[in-house]
Amino acid sequence: MKPSHLAILLVSTLALTACGETTTSRAGSGAMMGAAAGAALGSLSGNAGRGAAIGAGAGVLGGFLFDQHQRGNID
Repeated sequence: MKPSHLAILLVSTLALTACGETTTSRAGSGAMMGAAAGAALGSLSGNAGRGAAIGAGAGVLGGFLFDQHQRGNID
């Protein structure tokens, strides 16, 4: 993957992370976007599976925290 493609992937992933209206949809979209970005980054180091797992975990956490912030539970 070229560095320019990776940059486009990262920017679009960050722009779309945590899309949705409910906690489940925000966490789910965060997990999917994180897994895609993690797999892309992990493939550069030779371990796409580990990168996808780490990205999915970070994405679900980010989606959940964003949802809680939108609901006013977190400042």
